[in-house]
Amino acid sequence: MPQTPDALVVRGWCGLALDALGRAREEIDAINVYPVADGDTGTNLYLTVESAARAVEAVFAAHETAEPDEEPAGPSLAEAVRALAHGALIGARGNSGTILAQLLRGMSQVLAGEGELSHEGAGLGRGGAEPSREGAEAAGVRARRLKKALSHAAASGYQAVAHPVEGTVLSVATAAAQAAEGAEDDCAAVVRAAYDGAVAALERTPGQLAVLGRAGVVDAGGRGLVAVLGALVEAVSGQVVAAYGTEAGDGHRDGHGEPLAGAPAESCAPEASGGPAFEVIYLLEAEDDARVERLKRRLDALGDSLVVVGGDGLWNVHVHVDDAGAAVEAGVEAGRPYRIRITHFGAEDAHSAGFVPPAREKAQRAIVAVVPGEGLAGLYAEAGATPVLARPGEPPASGELVEAIRRAHAREVVLLPNDADLRHTAAAAAEQGRTEGVRVALIPTRSAVQGIAALAVHEPERRFDEDVVAMTAAAGATRYGELAVAERQSWTMAGICQAGDMLGLIDGDVAVIGEELTSTARSVLDRMLSAGGEMVTLVVGEEVPEDVADALEQHVREAYLAVDTVVYRGGRKSALLLIGVE
Repeated sequence: MPQTPDALVVRGWCGLALDALGRAREEIDAINVYPVADGDTGTNLYLTVESAARAVEAVFAAHETAEPDEEPAGPSLAEAVRALAHGALIGARGNSGTILAQLLRGMSQVLAGEGELSHEGAGLGRGGAEPSREGAEAAGVRARRLKKALSHAAASGYQAVAHPVEGTVLSVATAAAQAAEGAEDDCAAVVRAAYDGAVAALERTPGQLAVLGRAGVVDAGGRGLVAVLGALVEAVSGQVVAAYGTEAGDGHRDGHGEPLAGAPAESCAPEASGGPAFEVIYLLEAEDDARVERLKRRLDALGDSLVVVGGDGLWNVHVHVDDAGAAVEAGVEAGRPYRIRITHFGAEDAHSAGFVPPAREKAQRAIVAVVPGEGLAGLYAEAGATPVLARPGEPPASGELVEAIRRAHAREVVLLPNDADLRHTAAAAAEQGRTEGVRVALIPTRSAVQGIAALAVHEPERRFDEDVVAMTAAAGATRYGELAVAERQSWTMAGICQAGDMLGLIDGDVAVIGEELTSTARSVLDRMLSAGGEMVTLVVGEEVPEDVADALEQHVREAYLAVDTVVYRGGRKSALLLIGVE
């Protein structure tokens, strides 16, 4: 038995659930007809679980920093499940992803010891030899806690949805909890019963929700929950459940490969709903629960598909509305909304199993780029690229890059990570894109200014290989610098810095330590231009005054007569100052 079986089972569950959703993603996307037929439920569930898995891995990594003479203790069950719930909350995508985050939060509240059962013996780990009487009693406690966790999760899901509908993931979660309640007090038996109950409930969804019956498919969110519960069975018992359905992408068959009862012989398109035009999602920091309740009432009046999950000051808000601005303004009144995502429901996105609208012709070539700042995201978009916004301390995961490659909808894609730390993430996304039939070239740009240089020479009319070579050469010929504030005392290549010092980095290494932004930036420019250059690119963050950029531009003009300067505003969430020299 592992030393920390409870936390390790949670960790294993995350990995297995991510694998299961990765395999089923396209199938789930294809049967997504409710509440909006936008074909992204599988992708949203995958990204939600990916965020949860990253949070759990971060907890394990934090416990690996023990002193050399100490054995790493490893995280407790409570730490692991709380990380799971928090990661799912902050990374929840779409309607189903947001509900899944609430289901995981509900489970975590019980498994973390917030219920009436004692924490002792409350893990999910697998047993080894025949248990003693005390061991059997502890196993019974674990199983009863697990039943309570599944029940609390289902109840939490209903509470989070403004207008619950049967025949959805909520019905599947409830059936799983009810089936688990009737199982013997053994963890493996509990999770297997929950899985079997979920499968049976999923097969009933076409008869509960008319739009599913017309399309001849099961509920996409419920299908995703079945995959997550199947992973839980394997994590707890070691038994691998057979994949739901017998044919990849076949959402018309039950777990035994039989046609769904009541499913039409020919799938049909869902009727036009005439629903809201936008999906709005944001995280909300709000300490006043009364304000959150007022927010729910206001958003409910503005649109539909309202799901608000979370608590303890942090919430994830999801709603479909016609007035996206009003939905965000309501969040501002309740607290501080951030990581705001607004998606327009285009007619070209609506599809369901057996119904595919006229296909949008693929472009021949596209650029996907990671950008640090909303201003740069706009700049890259104007240049024809598909931007992926990198937030401070939250680099994009490979799943986000893969989704951007799909969204670019092109036969050939050039991927610009614009960050040295993203090289492995970008390589994994590029490989996934290739397996889906897209020709992906990864240019190892280490800064957004190198990406700008690559974009400047991009010519889609050229042969793909020639274009990639030209873009790579332009990026490689661009030295990059950055201005940042030291967070603590530290040794650097330029000496010892103190917290609050201004750091000037060149090609990733600290080259200058200063006290003030403008003078430090001048020193960095002088060092970079000492090796020559024809063009200086400055990307100025939102917090930097306008006169700083003017002073640096004047310095270059006076000290280096033949060098041109171009200035861009990085906008919110961008670096303090980025410098490129070509």
